[in-house]
Amino acid sequence: MYLINIGHDLRYEVECAAMLFFPGEQLITTDDLDKMDAGDYILTVLEEEGDSVFLFAGVYVNGQKGQKYRVIGPEIRDKHDECERLLAYMMAELLEPITGIKPGWGILTGVRPVKLFHRRLDRGMSPEETAREFSQRFRVSEQKIDLALRTAALEGPILKETNWNEYSLYVSIPFCPSRCHYCSFVSQSIASSRAKELIPQYVPLLCEELRRTGEIMKEAGLRLSTVYFGGGTPTTLTAEQLDAVCQAVDENFDRSACREYTVEAGRPDTIDREKLLVLKKHGVGRISINPQTFNDAVLRGVGRKHTAQDCIDAYYLAREVGFDCINMDLIAGLPGDTVESFQHTIEQVIALAPENVTVHTLSIKRSADYGGDTAKARENAQSVESMVNYAQQRLLQEGWNPYYLYKQRNTLGNLENVGYCKPGFESRYNIYIMDETHSIAACGGGGVSKLINRSNGNLSRVANYKYPFEYVSRFDEILRRKEKVRRFFEEDHALPLRKDTER
Repeated sequence: MYLINIGHDLRYEVECAAMLFFPGEQLITTDDLDKMDAGDYILTVLEEEGDSVFLFAGVYVNGQKGQKYRVIGPEIRDKHDECERLLAYMMAELLEPITGIKPGWGILTGVRPVKLFHRRLDRGMSPEETAREFSQRFRVSEQKIDLALRTAALEGPILKETNWNEYSLYVSIPFCPSRCHYCSFVSQSIASSRAKELIPQYVPLLCEELRRTGEIMKEAGLRLSTVYFGGGTPTTLTAEQLDAVCQAVDENFDRSACREYTVEAGRPDTIDREKLLVLKKHGVGRISINPQTFNDAVLRGVGRKHTAQDCIDAYYLAREVGFDCINMDLIAGLPGDTVESFQHTIEQVIALAPENVTVHTLSIKRSADYGGDTAKARENAQSVESMVNYAQQRLLQEGWNPYYLYKQRNTLGNLENVGYCKPGFESRYNIYIMDETHSIAACGGGGVSKLINRSNGNLSRVANYKYPFEYVSRFDEILRRKEKVRRFFEEDHALPLRKDTER
């Protein structure tokens, strides 16, 4: 498939729109009009004349042709954004009847669609006006609009309660008991001898980074709002190693105003009573125990080294230890899974009744084991929408509500990931990271500190090395990069705080 762009540099936007209708296909971008004779193509043209812009989109796919025209007049101020929208809109108009694909999110391809809804609602638009705009201007389906508005309604009060002088702490433990075939994270399997050698070196260095970060955040005068241990699987560490990292948090951060402390226990094959007691001792109030599916054959197929029963046992052990806020992650579209099997998974989760349920749509990443064979995983593309819809229907019926939502590139069916919760159990960290509400100080391999400028809301990033061996071998550079965080706050705190209403 050729994407022929003439007179504009909106290559990325055109590619994203095309991927909605041709997932997994090779898309070749060019400005060579001769490619119209070489096979299927999408042609987009932009011409400026005075204060007006003329747009054209034409397609030739599977022997079918079509074309659309639009004119952007001088009354439109932001012509760049309108060109992006209209080119994608015209492509959708042409390709929906040809391909039979009607994306639920319409032409929205960004990862944070709910932020777009918040912007309009915060400007005073009613939910009805907002729904009408997303339907008419972005071709978003009624079902997805309803999902986004429900999510925004739960997020809104939580976003308003935070301030620019708060921050969250992210602690990365990039190790797992084994690597799942769909995973694209930088975590290392402890089955390798290299990872086993790295962990004893990694933990004390992480504790030192936490000490240095705590100093910087105290100097900045910010209040710690949430703590989140992710990875990888943090409970891959031994109980003693977990205790050391949690102790480093206790000693170097003031948690007196902390609203939430989460640790991803994740894999049930890393959970035991001793580790759970360590987490309870240090005030962790929320954990994840992630089955992904309750189908043992699917678990084996994706490289998970545990059974569905192991997950159930770990869940009840966590309840016995005293955890009253548990999240369970599920993935719709795993190879080998069926609609019926996924429905069983949903019913099993409902029976267990965790406070949080996160339903992900499988995303095919190049760095994952499935990335080289997208056709194998995409066999589920037609059924994954039924899985996602069933999960939403049943969870809403049983009292879970959507409280955060995001999208990834290359998800099956261009579908979303949604966090559901029982009333009062919204994960603030998940909302903050999606809305980019306040600064997040990240420690550990693969951690990226995201720092919010208080005067204009712009985001600056300071990244650690991704891989654990880089983190260990170049730790001096990690500490030097922390000075960028210090300098950011020194400069930023010379500025007045923005009011909450200026979100």
